[in-house]
Amino acid sequence: MGIFKPTIYKKNIYDIDYKKLKKMGKKCLIFDLDNTLGLIEHKKCPLKTKKLLKKLQKDFKIFIASNNTKRRLKPYLDDLGIDGVSNCLKPLTFGLRSIKNKYKFNKKEMVMIGDQLVTDVLSGNRFKIMTILVDPLGKKDLKITGLNRKLESLIIKKYEKRGHFERGKYYE
Repeated sequence: MGIFKPTIYKKNIYDIDYKKLKKMGKKCLIFDLDNTLGLIEHKKCPLKTKKLLKKLQKDFKIFIASNNTKRRLKPYLDDLGIDGVSNCLKPLTFGLRSIKNKYKFNKKEMVMIGDQLVTDVLSGNRFKIMTILVDPLGKKDLKITGLNRKLESLIIKKYEKRGHFERGKYYE
């Protein structure tokens, strides 16, 4: 069960202490796309999110790793002027590995940030990098994500029974 537990849990990407991450030596922030950076129906990056990511680019190399298509991801990448990986098949780790290898990061410098335990957190934990879970921005998900949410709810129930994790109880 520990493989699903995030290193940090925050309400959203705006509540993350990025100064602390920088002090910890983190240099690479990898964000999930849908329901982490924007809603599924957003065609490009929301202004508030864009402002945050542009600010973060002063201290970090920013990436998006998404299970969605290149067509869905490209408007965000172009709008933000960053790189990313589409069709990641998270919880597989090849998207994270490609970022690490292409940009020569050490795993200790990398952070995976996303809204799903069974894709984002699991892929980051399997790759042995820091993981940050955020609550989903919206309720609407892709069909496949609906299945993931059901599995996620079972995992969370087991964590709650053991006192290891609870939705809405944020921690660092």
